[in-house]
Amino acid sequence: MKNRVNFFNLVIDFLKDEKFIQMVNPDKSDSMENLKMTSVKRIALIAHDNKKTELIEWAVYNRIALSRHKLCATGTTGKLLEKALGQSVTKYLSGPLGGDQQIGALIAERKVDILIFFWDPMEAQPHDPDIKALLRLGAVWNIPIACDRATADFLLTSPLMFQEYEIVLPDYSRYLKRALK
Repeated sequence: MKNRVNFFNLVIDFLKDEKFIQMVNPDKSDSMENLKMTSVKRIALIAHDNKKTELIEWAVYNRIALSRHKLCATGTTGKLLEKALGQSVTKYLSGPLGGDQQIGALIAERKVDILIFFWDPMEAQPHDPDIKALLRLGAVWNIPIACDRATADFLLTSPLMFQEYEIVLPDYSRYLKRALK
């Protein structure tokens, strides 16, 4: 067992070695770009029709924590949140009318730090491709995403929510430099 642990430690050390990193990624020795989130997060809130009540209840329960951040939302969800929280919410179009894509664009422009999207896994949506694209953008830009109440609770109660946080972005230079056919 001890030999196995030593072997794994050697492999880990090798993978961390700067020469190995340059061999694997010759374009950049520092393969990650870093961005800072401020202590005031820009949070996008979205909910499918069958999940709006749950999101509103969650938001009201977390009213004090949310009041320390900037909120935006898609159409109806934004109106309901603003009324329930007594807090300003930047509202975009309804999801099926392009609101999901507007939020996705904000993520790509690095104008959204966190996505809380209570989506309904039991019902197909006419804009499912938009939803998939939105979640994909959140993953591409490495922002925290909560798709249910439990994850949203863990996210909002993290000490990182109220301090600066450095986001490490993957290096997409290889992808951008790929040969087009």
